[in-house]
Amino acid sequence: MKAMILAAGRGERLRPLTGRTPKPLLEAGGETLLGRHLSRLAGAGFARAVINVSHLAEAIVERFGDGSRHGIAIDWSREAEPLETAGGIARARALLGEEPFLLVNADIWCEFDFSALRDFHLHGRVSHLVLVRNPPWHPRGDFSLEGNVIGNAASPRYTYAGISVLAPRLVDGVAPGAKAPLAPLLRAAAERGEASGELYEGGWSDVGTPQRLAELKARLDRR
Repeated sequence: MKAMILAAGRGERLRPLTGRTPKPLLEAGGETLLGRHLSRLAGAGFARAVINVSHLAEAIVERFGDGSRHGIAIDWSREAEPLETAGGIARARALLGEEPFLLVNADIWCEFDFSALRDFHLHGRVSHLVLVRNPPWHPRGDFSLEGNVIGNAASPRYTYAGISVLAPRLVDGVAPGAKAPLAPLLRAAAERGEASGELYEGGWSDVGTPQRLAELKARLDRR
């Protein structure tokens, strides 16, 4: 299985930190967010990662190159302007191939064991989502979870962790080069009964604001 890391966003909520530093190159615990993902993916047995880039793209590409320093081969998918999540996946289809792939957001920090999903089978579904308990900044959550079935019920609801296994056909309706978010496609898949999921209770943080990044750094420094 290939992995794809979403790293093209401008990081508007992280300004002024992302004015000159792309979000994936922000550091916590002495390592960049993207570098940590790459090392952990390699350690989990993934051999190749597709990374989409746009904002300050060359700084990211120059930093990681072909991925050899992290033990994983990198294919870069460049976007002149950020195409959002589903748009980025659609543009990278040729690099991803037609088999399910692991998707990871660059702007999360986690201890999730990626090897648990390396050989995951979707069994006809188009997505398998990793969920976490709702953090204070997202109290309403994103999806319901009954057993291993993702739904859109009112409760109980959990937050999408930015980790999933997706079938490329999920973005069949997104034209290459078009801007499109992923969330509506995931919600539609849940309505069709084509989404499974699991609840992850381990270490996780959405590094979406300077305050959250500072809190993560402080927590890691106390270890």
